[in-house]
This record gives sequence, C-alpha cells and structure tokens, in this order.
Amino acid sequence: MTPSEIKRLYFIIKVFLTYGLDELIPKIRLTWPLRFGRYFLFWLPNRHKDKPLGERLRLALQELGPVWIKLGQMLSTRRDLFPSAISDQLSLLQDRVISFDGAVAHKSIETALGGSLETWFEDFALHPLASASIAQVHTARLKENGKEIVIKVIRPDILPVIKADVRLMYRLANLVPLLPDGRRLRPLEVVREYEKTLLDELNLLREAANAIQLRRNFEDSPMLYVPEVYPDYCRENVLVMERIYGIPVSDVAALEAQNTNMKLLAERGVQIFFTQVFRDSFFHADMHPGNIFVSYERPEDPTYIGIDYGIVGSLNKDDKRYLAENFIAFFNRDYRKVAELHVDSGWVPVDTNVEDFEFAIRTVCEPIFEKPLADISFGHVLLNLFNTARRFNMAVQPQLVLLQKTLLYVEGLGRQLYPQLDLWKTAKPFLEDWLHDQVGLPAIMRAFKEKAPYWAEKLPEFPELIYGTLQQHKRLQTSIDKISQQLKQQRNNHRKSLYLLGIGATLFICGGLFFITNLTHLSWGLMGVGIISWILGWFKLK
Repeated sequence: MTPSEIKRLYFIIKVFLTYGLDELIPKIRLTWPLRFGRYFLFWLPNRHKDKPLGERLRLALQELGPVWIKLGQMLSTRRDLFPSAISDQLSLLQDRVISFDGAVAHKSIETALGGSLETWFEDFALHPLASASIAQVHTARLKENGKEIVIKVIRPDILPVIKADVRLMYRLANLVPLLPDGRRLRPLEVVREYEKTLLDELNLLREAANAIQLRRNFEDSPMLYVPEVYPDYCRENVLVMERIYGIPVSDVAALEAQNTNMKLLAERGVQIFFTQVFRDSFFHADMHPGNIFVSYERPEDPTYIGIDYGIVGSLNKDDKRYLAENFIAFFNRDYRKVAELHVDSGWVPVDTNVEDFEFAIRTVCEPIFEKPLADISFGHVLLNLFNTARRFNMAVQPQLVLLQKTLLYVEGLGRQLYPQLDLWKTAKPFLEDWLHDQVGLPAIMRAFKEKAPYWAEKLPEFPELIYGTLQQHKRLQTSIDKISQQLKQQRNNHRKSLYLLGIGATLFICGGLFFITNLTHLSWGLMGVGIISWILGWFKLK
C-alpha cells in the first residue's frame, strides 16, 4: 500500500472507532482477533456515547464520504435485515446529507454556464432543497418561461475522495483471492463495475441523457413520470430539470392519509422495474426511497415520479433471456431447469452435478413460496443462496451487480408499501408474456418488419450476390484441391525422408561394426554412404 492509502485506511478505522461502531462486531470466538486488535493496536475511545447506535452509524458513513454513503443508502431499504432504529437513521442518507455552502454552489453554476446566474434564472435559493452524497439541489425559476426548476450541482473536491476510497478497495480486492473461495467472488471485476458507476454519477450530462431516454420510454405511462430536462443549461457538473411535487415513497403515513391504493402502488413498482429491464433494456439502478416520489394526483390510480438518473443499467439480449427463463423456472418451482440454465450459461462449471445442484436450490427456495412478503426472511434466503453458490463454485457476475442491487431496492420498497404483496404473482405474468413475445409469432413479425427495408434494399443485388457466391465456391474448391495435392506431396516426401534416414543409420552402424573388425576400407565406405543417405533424407524432410 502507498502512504496515502495507509493514511485513508487509518482514517476509516479511526472514524469507525470514534463513533463506537466496534460494537457491531459480534462477540464470538471467530471475531476474537478483531476485538483483540481493536484494543491492542487502537486506543481510540468512543466519542459519541450519548448518541444511539443508528445515529452513530449514519454519522460515520456520512463522514467517510460518497462511497460509504451509497452503501448506507442501499442498507436503508433492507428493513427486514436491520432494526427500525438503524434503518430510520440510514434513510436520512438518501437526501439529508450535510450540505455545502450555497454560495459555493452559486459560484460553481456560474462558472459552468460562463456567466451570471441571473442571466438565465431567477429566485435562486441559496439554501439547498436536498443534499445527497454526490451533489445537492437548489430551486430556481427559468426566466424564459417562468417554470419552476431545480439545479443540481456536484459537490466540490469530491473526486479525490472517491478515487482514494476506490484505490483502497482495489488493494483489498487483490487480497480477497488469497482467501478460501475468494477467487469465485471476482472482487476486482466487482470493484471495477462499482468504480464505473460512481464516476458516471459525477458526469451530469450523462444523467441528463439518461433522464431524457427514460422519459421517452415512459411517455404517457400511468405508472411512471420522469421530469423534463433542460439540456441547454446542463453541463458536466450542473443539471437543470423540472421541479416536481410529490410524496416521498417512504412516507407511508402521508400516502395512506390521501387514500392511496397501496396494493396497486406496490405492484406498479414491480411492474416498472421489469418493464425497464426486459422491455427497454435500460433501468433506473438507484431506486432508493430518496429518489422515488408518488404524485398527489389520482391516489386511487397512483403514479410514481422518479429522479436522479445518474446510475442506470442495461442488459444484452442473452442476459435478458437467461434471467427471464430463470425467473419463470423459479416461479414454476422447476429447480431442475434452474440448475441446467446455470450450467448452460457457464455460471457454474460444466462438470457440476445437476442433481445435487437442483436439490440445493430446492432446499433454499421452496420454503419462500406461497407466503406473503412480510413472512419471508430474504436475508436468510440470501445467506443460503450464498452458501449454495460457494458449494458449487458459482462465479459472481459483475455485469449483473447493478441489477441485483436494484432488485434489493424494489423488494425493500414493496415490503415498506404493502407487506402482503405477492412479488412472484405480480412478476410472473409479465415475464411469461415477454418470453412469449420473444419466441412467438409476434417476434417473427417484428423481426420481419425490422429487416424488411434492408432486404428490399438488397433485393436487386441478389443475382450478383448469388453469382459471386458461386464463383467464390469454385475458387474455394480449387484452393482446397491445391492444398490437398500439396499435403499428399508432403506425405510422400516425408516417407522417402524417413526411408533414407533409416538406410543411412543402418549403413553407419554397419560401418562402425566393420571398423571394429579392422575392415577399415569397407567401414569408411559404408559410413560415407550412410552420411550421404542422411543428408539426402534431411533435404527431403526439409
């Protein structure tokens, strides 16, 4: 490790200890070295004993910066894994991170746009509307049309902090393969994917493009509304978009107070996710509650409002089909099919015993079906699946890390909004329809429609292409005949060479024997002929 990385690692340990987070280390025999090292190597006391554990955890993650805040945001959606005292505190990381000076934001925006802020905007609020790990948001109004907007601006000097933490993550990832079963986790690929998503979030032009794409995908949809982006005012560190008004999806009390159809709202959350993944191959991959709102309009037919599109994911055609078939097999409890799909895809070695793998998957998944979401311990299921993966050497797939994280968010939202939601029943019809659409008559018609203009363009060239193909076949056949003759000639030369080399060796040995019996002249003659035979054989071989 470099001195700067050692310094950062020390700072992380210092922050965790000064907030007393060593309390989270379970007091069991396996963790004895960690607890001993804490008291033997570090004498930093807990300086926040007056605060509850959840608040100390939130403050520590907040002090460590965006990489750790993102971790806290994801953990905040898992209320099934943590007590409410911790989840409630971690949820504050979604949009209530300590803000930076509004005057600094004002200056950053002016520098990015190359002029005075008042040239384009009015009623700019120095106090931020929201503050998150990467950026913060200020309200204003567009001068050109008087519309209310929000201006998102990147935090100053955030890149060095992110790069320092990522470098440290790479260092630690290099050590993971040294652990038992560590190579299967593919830690370097996972860190590389995480680094890419973090750096992508720092480019707000990318977020603007993502928002425009998603708005087009869900245009006129009753399920999701994406605010309008004003690209003329967007820069790499500045994003300008329509201001929206809605109820935070985490505010269940407010949603119930306006008689929101909670069952439909929860189902639409699942439907939006699967629509983005399978229909569009372009999904919002940062769906924590701080980025999701519900419109005040039509509570009986609720509409989601999504913001913050810095992280999006996409899947190729093979990934989508493989995932859909796995989901369907899971829903149908066809564990044999699940096992075979994993082997066929290469996620587990080809020599995996399918029967054993099928039984292991059945053991993990069978207990979770036909239960309401509130009764399912997904933490326990995930732990069992991890043990199954380790047992069968299942490789981690970095390209699906974002999808897995988003699934956790969706599941957390569903649990929070409508604990009785049947996640499987909601998703299964969608996936079955999608698969049917991919392999049935509609898929054939769609492919024909897509390819018809290309075929029409190439149709006049068909006679020439056919003639060219026949000529190419003729030339190919001639080349094959020529190569066959050359190979035959080489084999003949090889046989002659071996014959001459054999004769030469025999004559040379005979000459040596005659030399021993004092028949010198005959000996030299035989040896000479043998050498000549060797030389001829060598040339033939060459």
